[in-house]
Amino acid sequence: MSRRALRRLRGEQRGQEPLGPGALQFVLHDDDDVEEEGPKRGPGGRRPRGAGEEGVRVNNRFELINIEDLEEAPGVNGDRTDCLLVDAAASGDKRRAQSGRSESSKDGDVADAAVPPEQSNTSGKLRKKKRKQKNKKNTAGESSENGLEDIDRILERIEDASGCSHPGPPPLSAKKHVLYVEHRHLNPDTELKRYFGARAVLGEQRPRQRQRVYPKCTWLTTPKSAWPRYTKPGLSMRLLESRKGRSTFAFEHSEEYQQTQHKFLAAVESLEPNNIVVLLQTSPYHVDSLLQLSDACRFQEDQEMARDLVERALYSMECAFHPLFSLTSGTCRLDYRRPENRSFYLALYKQMSFLEKRGCPRTALEYCKLILSLEPDEDPLCMLLLLDHLALRARSYEYLIRLFQEWEAHRNLSQLPNFAFSVPLAYFLLSQQADLPDQELSSAREKASLLIQQALFMFPGVLMPLLEYCSVRPDAAVAAHRFFGPDAEISQPPALSQLVSLYLGRSHFLWKEPATMSWLEENVHEVLQAVDAGDPAVEACESRRKVLYQRAPRNIHRHVVLSEIKEAVAALPPDVSTQSVLGYDPLPPLDTIYSYVRPERLSPVSHGNTIALFFRSLLPNYTVEGERPEDGGAGGPHLDQGLNRLMLALRDMMANFHFHDVEVPREDHPEGDGEWD
Repeated sequence: MSRRALRRLRGEQRGQEPLGPGALQFVLHDDDDVEEEGPKRGPGGRRPRGAGEEGVRVNNRFELINIEDLEEAPGVNGDRTDCLLVDAAASGDKRRAQSGRSESSKDGDVADAAVPPEQSNTSGKLRKKKRKQKNKKNTAGESSENGLEDIDRILERIEDASGCSHPGPPPLSAKKHVLYVEHRHLNPDTELKRYFGARAVLGEQRPRQRQRVYPKCTWLTTPKSAWPRYTKPGLSMRLLESRKGRSTFAFEHSEEYQQTQHKFLAAVESLEPNNIVVLLQTSPYHVDSLLQLSDACRFQEDQEMARDLVERALYSMECAFHPLFSLTSGTCRLDYRRPENRSFYLALYKQMSFLEKRGCPRTALEYCKLILSLEPDEDPLCMLLLLDHLALRARSYEYLIRLFQEWEAHRNLSQLPNFAFSVPLAYFLLSQQADLPDQELSSAREKASLLIQQALFMFPGVLMPLLEYCSVRPDAAVAAHRFFGPDAEISQPPALSQLVSLYLGRSHFLWKEPATMSWLEENVHEVLQAVDAGDPAVEACESRRKVLYQRAPRNIHRHVVLSEIKEAVAALPPDVSTQSVLGYDPLPPLDTIYSYVRPERLSPVSHGNTIALFFRSLLPNYTVEGERPEDGGAGGPHLDQGLNRLMLALRDMMANFHFHDVEVPREDHPEGDGEWD
């Protein structure tokens, strides 16, 4: 019986013979490296068959290959692997040639004497290779570190020669623009998570995320599964110019979108909201239709549907963004004079209003900054009248103070009543925080007192209405003084009264805190003392009020219309309040830039034959199909239908004709007394 059959009967396989007593011995060296085990011994200390012919017998034929060599030098198309196998075979030949050498042990231990020479030679070779590789790595690392040190030394020499020092971390104002928008603050869920926790906000949304079929990532809105499937409605954006780090963009309407826009205008003129609903069934992502229907839902107190329609409009416009258009940089511009761009402004404003009512002032502030950054010089929606209110509600006092400091020089923000009173209030609220040093708290308190006194000098007509809004009764000294009396409110110009009404109707509740009211009372008495002392600032502010607030610009009127604050709307001038205001385009600019014009309807006087004009004068609803522009003029396949309608109209007219007898005055003739037969 062969040896293979005997091994099978014993349950053994080749290479799995029992190990000898010295086969599991290890050699420990000075560098504490554990080397691989030596060749296995057969029973009685003998080597297995073929050991002298094939070198060291191992179970894994790749055990003698250095794995680090494979990692550092991967083979290309298998060439490097073959080379490594050849090197392993050569190293095996060298080991066989050196098999007769014996290695003396330093310790003289018995365990070391029992180590076979093949194992010691193998461990020595592997140890040498590892040391070489470590030396190579250390050399490469030292060379790279030395190179970096040399570069640092060169830079230090250049800075020393030029007299410059290492700059420290730049301040916050140098890092980000004042109108910089953060993406994470455009999502209201970020603010709601901070108030109520992620589990309460995302508890219902997590199972629905698997059903999303919208691959496009958007920042302004989150697409909902209940929305219609998105198809490009024909809305796009193009880059007009890029100059001095600012890029001007414009939305564009395709021919198909223009036809939808014409249908929308016709539906608005019909004064029937159902016509807009029918239009949205064929064009579910037409922006102006969504915004107009959102207003109709809001008037019917369906706030959820109104907000959903505005979000769908924002999603449609965000999908049309130019690749270079950025929401956060603050350097992208959209000209409000172009009607195609106004929809984006209005959609952002409506979304901001919904967010403020929802209790997300921080997110609403970010939307306000975004609208202002689209055209900060002209400010078509006059967002500066709202930004301070949102900053105070979001407790972003530092941001409001920073904006005032940077823009006061070229925008004169102190001449607006809202900034004149909101900035000192921000300083005062900042001085109430306990986590600031005492020096900063006292400095903020002094700055707040100085600014509120200047505001009371400039706008004395704000105090009494503010106290009335807050349900606070002023003391006798203040109520009886002529500076804050009824004359102060009556004598101010109408434009200023409109700004004051807008500010008080929106932000009066921010002054109801007892600490704030006591601080205001102290400064009111300081102002009265200065007025009684004959301070020249009183006359200077009075003359400035008469000059500056003659008439409010059109963007302020547009902001008042959008704000829907009753006190401010009631203060609009008659020429604005009497004209019709369109919800999709309130008070359009007088210098509008049109990219396309709506085709005028055909006039019945200039088209049609004489008979048709005659019947139109009798029957206003009569039209000839052949004269419609889509039929290509008179004639064509609809000519017979037009003639038939003409005959039917003629018969209808003849059937409705009635001849009435005209009473003739009777004469006193004896012959005329007879009767007609």
